[in-house]
Amino acid sequence: MNTISFIDWGQIDYSLAWKQQERYLSDKVNQKKKNVDLNTKQPIENHLIFCEHPPVYTLGKSGRMENVLFDVLEKQKSTDHPAEFYKINRGGDITFHGPGQLVGYPILDLEQFFRDVHKYLRLIEQSIIDTLEVFGINAGRYEGYTGVWIEPNDELKARKICAIGVRCSRWVTMHGFALNINTNLSYFDQIVPCGIKNKKVTSMQNELQKRVDMDEVKAVLLQKFAHYFKAEITHEKRH
Repeated sequence: MNTISFIDWGQIDYSLAWKQQERYLSDKVNQKKKNVDLNTKQPIENHLIFCEHPPVYTLGKSGRMENVLFDVLEKQKSTDHPAEFYKINRGGDITFHGPGQLVGYPILDLEQFFRDVHKYLRLIEQSIIDTLEVFGINAGRYEGYTGVWIEPNDELKARKICAIGVRCSRWVTMHGFALNINTNLSYFDQIVPCGIKNKKVTSMQNELQKRVDMDEVKAVLLQKFAHYFKAEITHEKRH
């Protein structure tokens, strides 16, 4: 059984979290190269990071600026819903991160699990679908789109509760998922979320009509993630 080291960063600026992820990925990729070059088997540690970010919009490498419905420079200085903005190196289009949203960054050496990015995405989705079920929310997949949706089979009612966007280098992953728990959904009015027009975004709070304990969600999601990735979760102290 593989081991995944879990750490909760709490609330952290997006730029710092991105740099930290890049450092993890670089270290692991370099160690994998050394293992090949020197014919060694130094272990590659796997991580799962949970955090929240202050308000920030991120645009994936395949994203379109036309899906950003605000002036980026003005937004950063605004007194009404101010937010940072970053163009980043994950897949996917524009999304929002903010308080009340659980962001997960799995930094895994997929070669220890399976060589299949499609399967990787589906297992993340299933971990979240199962977690939502524990809280009484029936969720699923919307055919043709990555992420987790509510009422995905109803074109008029389908709404997204979790966005997923990843990067993979030499089978090492970074970036991950963003599950709306008690998120201020009005921020999504400023973008075309994930580049998908005419589809709303929702949250656990919105679906259940009450605030949800984020620590409870974290605990359940950790269990589901460990189950689907057939891994033992160990806990690190917060950095």
